[in-house]
Amino acid sequence: MSAVDLKEKKFNKLITIVSIVVPVVVAILFRVKIPDAKPLSFLPPIYASVNGITAILLIAAVFAIKNGKKVMHQNLMKTCIGLSLAFLVMYIGYHMTSESTKFGGDGAVKYVYYFILITHIILSIIIIPLVLKTYAKAYLEKFEEHRKLAKITFPIWLYVAITGVVVYLMISPYYNYA
Repeated sequence: MSAVDLKEKKFNKLITIVSIVVPVVVAILFRVKIPDAKPLSFLPPIYASVNGITAILLIAAVFAIKNGKKVMHQNLMKTCIGLSLAFLVMYIGYHMTSESTKFGGDGAVKYVYYFILITHIILSIIIIPLVLKTYAKAYLEKFEEHRKLAKITFPIWLYVAITGVVVYLMISPYYNYA
């Protein structure tokens, strides 16, 4: 087994652990409330904006690599990963200090909202190992494998980023900013 294969094996173990631990920890922390904490009600528009910026940068990263701008692509992708981590920290912080907001719409819009929300949540879990594996392939300079995986990862990550904004816009009229 080559040194690159050994590194990839180690990465895969770490990716598996992170891909399991992150959703479990988020689910647990989502239910934990910090006693007497002031609600961080200013965070939802910020983390929705982070999702929007991530979507824009993902598209820019694709244009960069298609135009041979490898370093720009790498920097944009690292930024997207960093923004996703920032989103996660803010999302957890908000939900540890604030009660969940219930969607108040009725009729067809309610079904649209829940469809978008459920697909967003499911794909946000699925995207974790995809992003990490795609990044690892590039890091290990397995560019052909990276390209193949990126063709799957990109549209899912873009959907998650865009639907994060859509979910926020649909539920924001029902937030209690008190």
